[in-house]
Parts: sequence; structure tokens; C-alpha cells
Amino acid sequence: MRRKILEKIAEWKRTGNGKTALLIDGARRVGKSYVAEEFAKNNYKSYLLIDFNEAGQEIKDLFEQNLRDLDHLFTFLSAVYRVKLYERESLIIFDEVQLCPRARAAIKFLVADGRYDYIETGSLVSIRKNVKDIVIPSEERHLKMYPMDFEEFLWALGEDALWQVIKTCFEKKQPLAQALHRKAMTLFREYLIIGGMPQAVSEYLSSKDFQTVDAVKRDILSLYRDDIIKHASGYERKVTGIFDEIPSQLSKHEKKFSLSALGKGIRSRDYESAFLWLEDSMIVNICYNSTEPNIGLKLNRDNSSMKIYMGDTGLLISHAFDENGIVTNEIYKKLLFGKLEVNEGMLFENIVAQMLTANGHKLYFYSNAARNDRTSRMEIDFLIAKSKITDRHNISPLEVKSGKNYTLSSINKFCNKFREQLNTPVVLHTENLFKKDEVVCLPVYMTMFL
Repeated sequence: MRRKILEKIAEWKRTGNGKTALLIDGARRVGKSYVAEEFAKNNYKSYLLIDFNEAGQEIKDLFEQNLRDLDHLFTFLSAVYRVKLYERESLIIFDEVQLCPRARAAIKFLVADGRYDYIETGSLVSIRKNVKDIVIPSEERHLKMYPMDFEEFLWALGEDALWQVIKTCFEKKQPLAQALHRKAMTLFREYLIIGGMPQAVSEYLSSKDFQTVDAVKRDILSLYRDDIIKHASGYERKVTGIFDEIPSQLSKHEKKFSLSALGKGIRSRDYESAFLWLEDSMIVNICYNSTEPNIGLKLNRDNSSMKIYMGDTGLLISHAFDENGIVTNEIYKKLLFGKLEVNEGMLFENIVAQMLTANGHKLYFYSNAARNDRTSRMEIDFLIAKSKITDRHNISPLEVKSGKNYTLSSINKFCNKFREQLNTPVVLHTENLFKKDEVVCLPVYMTMFL
């Protein structure tokens, strides 16, 4: 499958010239190993892949004992993996590097040696137990990898031409022809319910059967649960409690995560490590309340007020509808045509959070529950900053609307109250593109261009 991250890896190779290793970090099953090997095949004379999930202790011990004799290290690896290495023309891949922290620490010496290029892939790479007793190499460049975005999904379906039409209409701020808009929304709904995990997309392409796709997604969710039990040592119950509560919290009108759902007398500081674990694992995307929508959204971040979205919306659906152990084709088809009586708002907000995160945005929202001042009482789903910050007019408020009938009261209040900070206000909805006063109403599939 064609992935955008391959272009970023190519840029690393072109500009780095062997002076840094590349660490591709992401949740389990987003395709890290695939892109590393695909890049190696197309850009090097040879490559050697060490999968630390399968490597024996003899391989792991090499990075404890042989860093003073790199000639022996490379000779041994070349013999074991039956790969001839060529100076400055070979790549060595450390797959699942979090399982061998010493190999990650060795990057400092391997990069300094300069003979070969190095790509590391891993999940949970910053979790405490995976960095214990090692010095993180400064020669490591990080690259985060996410599930497939809508653009990559369209490529997988062979809809490159449609993507180009959508991009052109976004740039010109003009609506698509109505027939193309309907097609784009149908494909977007497919993306919404299948998600962007490559295994799920691949299964859908081959079977066109939502039920078998759901089985793939449930396997991934089981893997995540196993990771929580195995790696969230000491607070695995807290992490599991948060993870299990995500669908019900997102189904509320106000989607802020309520600690009271986890039990009576829960304090946020008692769960801080659990929230950080889920964020570091990239299983979820956390959206924080920014109390002052100005240049520094992070400076005004309220860590006690957050919304927790699943990193992949397809996984959220399988996570939410799990009463019978499988989501049937019937339910999926109702979701596809918007006929299922369910709060679609949570799904559309989740997919927007997913797409914004893939585009490099940190997630923030604005909420003011002022009881005595109606003009200040509002909630804005997302806030994003301009790429080039100026003295004023930096922040765009985003509202997500899953239905056809909606009001713009919150976004209008926001525009009136924070006009000095305001960039373009945007509504993401299921209809075609149009402008209403100063608000730009975009079809939700155009989120990928924000």
C-alpha cells in the first residue's frame, strides 16, 4: 500500500547522509515494519532486518558485548541473516527495537561508525520499562506513524483522480459537483467504519465483507489489551478502566472524559501515569481544553479537562459495539448509510481528531460552561493554529456536525468574543462546501487538507 511516510523517510536519507538513525514510532499494527522494509527494498543495494520479537538471546547479547569490535558484530550479523552488507549502500533495520533497549542505545556507536544506515521501528518506545538503564541516543531522529489517512485510503481503492478533484476544490474553496460529493461522502463513510489500520483496509479490499474486517480489528484490540497487561506494570487496571470507558464517554453530549465514571473519589493525579501510558502508546489521541485561544494553546492547557479519542475510528466502532463479540454486516451497512440510531457525532469527532493528528496538529478544544453569562457559554470541538504565527489572527475554531440540521451558535459566539485571535472559522459537515458569512463550511472529507 502506498504510504505518505515513505516520502519523509526518503527525505531523511537524502538530507541525513548517515549522520542519524531514523526511529519510526507508532501504535501496534499501523504498518511500521512494512514501510521500513519497503523503503529498504527500493533504496538500498541490500538490507538486513533484525526482528527483536523473534531474535534469540545470542543476537541481543551482541549489543552488550561487541560494540568495541564492530567488525565482528557486522560479520556475525551478515552470516546469521545471510545478507552481504555494502558500505554506504546497505540499511540495517531494528524492528520492534523496544524489545532490545541495548540495541537502541548502540545506535550512538553504529551511527558514528558510519558504514551503514539504520532505521528502528517500535511501539511503546518511551514507556519507562523500555528506556530503563539506557542513554537515549541523540543521533536518533523520530518520525511518528499513524493509521492510513483518507487520502491513503483513496489511493488503496484506486481513487487517485477523485482525491485530486477534492484537493482542487478545497484550494479554490468551491463545491464539488453533487454526484462527486455523494461519491466522496460514501467513500468517506467506508473509511470511517473500516478505519485506517492497514490489515483492516487490506481485508476489505480483498473480501468486501465488513464482518471479516471487524474480526481483524478485534484481533488488534486484543493485542492492545495484551500490551496493557504486559507493559503497564503497576497501573494496568487503571489503563484498562480508561480504555474500556472511551466509547461511553464519547457518546455523551459533552465528550469530556469524566473521572467519576471510573469510581467515587477518583483524583486526576492518581490516574496521571495511566493517561500518559495510553498517550505514549498512540492507542489514543488526547485533546486538551485550552482556556485561552491565543498563540500558545499549550501555555493555556488545562490538564484536568480532556477528551480521549481512539487513535483509529474503525477500532472505536469495534470497541463500542462489542456486546455479541462481533459487529455484523447489518450494523455496518446501517452505519454506512447513516441509518443506525446511534450518536454519529462521536464517530465524526473521532475521525476528525484522527485526521488532524495525522496532519501534525496537537489537539485542543475550547469549553466555557459559564452559568451566568450566556454570551461566554460555548464549546468548540477543536482549535488549530496557523502554520505561520503572526501577531494576531492565529487560531481557527473547528466545529464538527454529523447531521444536516445544526446551528452555529457556539462558533458565532467564539467569533464575537475572540475576534482578535481569530483566523478562518470552519464547520466540518456532511454537506458540500459553502460559505456562511465569515464561516467556511467544508465537507468533512476535506479535513485532510487543514
